[in-house]
Amino acid sequence: MIIEKKTWPELFQDISDGKKKFDVRMADFKCRVGDTLILKEWLPDKEDYTGRELEKEVSYVLKTKYHPFWSKDQSSKYGFQIIGFKQEEEKKPEEIIKSEN
Repeated sequence: MIIEKKTWPELFQDISDGKKKFDVRMADFKCRVGDTLILKEWLPDKEDYTGRELEKEVSYVLKTKYHPFWSKDQSSKYGFQIIGFKQEEEKKPEEIIKSEN
């Protein structure tokens, strides 16, 4: 499925530069692994698009509404952080064995 979403300039640029490898969205639409997000740069002060777009394939979706890890009180008090990880090069089997010793 192709999903189009507005993206503010600062976040759009970080995604374009490869610094931001995740997105946080209100879960008011269906999104699954394999879907394509079309991120359209949006100027909120002008209420208009810039014309720049990025196409990203969805590789992981974490939904938090019914997460059993935290209580409602904790969720309301602290909110959530979505944390991205830098992708490391895949290690060869012999490198994994050496690092475990």
